[in-house]
Amino acid sequence: MIIKTKKYFLVARTIKQSNKLTSYRLMAEGIGLTFVIALCGYGMAQIPGFNYIGPLASAIIIAVIYRQIWGYPEKLRSGIQFSSKNLLRFAIILYGLKLNIDTVFHQGFGLLSLDIGTIVFSIFLTILLAKWLKADFSISLLLGIGTGVCGAAAIAAVSPILKSKEEDTAIGVGIIALIGTVFSIAYITLRSFINLTDIQFGTWAGISLHEIAHVALAAAPAGEDALAIGLLAKLGRVFLLVPLSMILMYWMKRTGKIQPDTKIEFPSFLIGFILMSFFGSYVLGKNFFVPEHVMSYISNVTTFILSMAMVGLGLNVNLKELRKKAIKPLFAMFITSILLSFLTFIIVSLILN
Repeated sequence: MIIKTKKYFLVARTIKQSNKLTSYRLMAEGIGLTFVIALCGYGMAQIPGFNYIGPLASAIIIAVIYRQIWGYPEKLRSGIQFSSKNLLRFAIILYGLKLNIDTVFHQGFGLLSLDIGTIVFSIFLTILLAKWLKADFSISLLLGIGTGVCGAAAIAAVSPILKSKEEDTAIGVGIIALIGTVFSIAYITLRSFINLTDIQFGTWAGISLHEIAHVALAAAPAGEDALAIGLLAKLGRVFLLVPLSMILMYWMKRTGKIQPDTKIEFPSFLIGFILMSFFGSYVLGKNFFVPEHVMSYISNVTTFILSMAMVGLGLNVNLKELRKKAIKPLFAMFITSILLSFLTFIIVSLILN
């Protein structure tokens, strides 16, 4: 009897260990799938035309197409969720290295007021238009925040606070990348026909375009001064992501989106974002000389990890279900972006004349 009992527990433990190894293997395969698709996204971004939308949007496009053809790989869910959640938070933390807080503190306070105006205008107008169009509120809010702050990174950062669905987050990131790219190309085309100095043009791009990459794409042809002031204006909007997140946490409780007694923990990855910003600004920037190619490598790694996270989100997108859901928010965000560009153009023309 004792021998049989021992044999039973031995078999049970073996099965348990085998199941654990299988779950680890499936998780690794799920992460591996997001890695491969992200790699394909990087390759796709080298193709003329797709190079304008970048690796993030390219990776999401491939992930969405994969989902529509082969369906969601249910067995690999744990690994895919690891990429869409854990790697996403890690990428946001590393993203903090791109924000030079020291530069914002010393030179960017004048631009910061314009950045605040951009964020407030984008969020409220997108929401108002969404209500008028009877658009999906969750996607519209994410698009308003992405338009006002810093595109995909902002959407990814506030999604956990707003309790957004992964498919809504993925749709928001895809739309923001698409519209931002269209506007960047439009800015480049318009530069020859508008009466703005290089500094004015760079400022205009920095306070109105969606992603850092979009600002760089639009401002670079205008010269180094335009690019520098454009990125500085954009960094101010990235800096405002943290106070905006705190406001959203308060709003979620105040409006009853969650139960009053529910605790909302401040997202630890945003704390990491702040710490990395200070580390990059005051430790690496002040006390150590880090070669430019090293910082470029870190930036590329950050973008790749974020691409893997976007793949995880993109695999959750069912186009048949979301086709009607996404069109109206896209339209609301497009109108907001046009009006934002027009108003900031007038402001920059008058203030920096």
